[in-house]
Amino acid sequence: MTSKAFLGQKAPEFSTVSVTDKFEKISLSDFEGKWLLLFFYPNDFGFVCPTEILQFSNHSVELKKINCEVLGCSIGSQFQHHEWLSKPKSKGGIANLQIPLLVDITQQICRDYGTLIPNGPRKGSCYRGTFIIDPRGIIRHISINDIPVGRNVDEIVRLIQGYQFYEEFGEMCPAKWKPHTKSQVPKVDQNKLKQYWENEHFQQ
Repeated sequence: MTSKAFLGQKAPEFSTVSVTDKFEKISLSDFEGKWLLLFFYPNDFGFVCPTEILQFSNHSVELKKINCEVLGCSIGSQFQHHEWLSKPKSKGGIANLQIPLLVDITQQICRDYGTLIPNGPRKGSCYRGTFIIDPRGIIRHISINDIPVGRNVDEIVRLIQGYQFYEEFGEMCPAKWKPHTKSQVPKVDQNKLKQYWENEHFQQ
């Protein structure tokens, strides 16, 4: 298995079917000019997967406000996705989901993004991959979890906000940075950098 997804490079193009309350054709190029959060999950009707997917969905309105769309992807068919989307949350479903799920029954998208599991008992499924893609189609973040542990969606949102902050202001974001905090390290100005270390770092 050879991934085509590399940090700082163009994200691999894809064209497939998305599932919400209807089936629609969708391509990566549809999101040109927008930030995109693309996440992969192992299977429909899982245990950890709905907890993650619903969290991604819950943040989707907030992310839309900052020009970021959210897509989920797995190897399930459009009919499997639709069945899961139709099932109530109280029964392990993801009804009323606010984000599309991509169909990847050929496993090509998972393969291109390096999330396909190549061997073992879960062969043919995919790891919990997370990709942040900027409006130019450049991959800004890659993380891949093994199946047993779900993701911290709040942290992923923070990363998107951080990359957007850097693009707008040219300043880098230190550990625990959040929007509207003072913990912002200037990229070039050494006097401001010195001031940051004196006023912020040593207060922790």
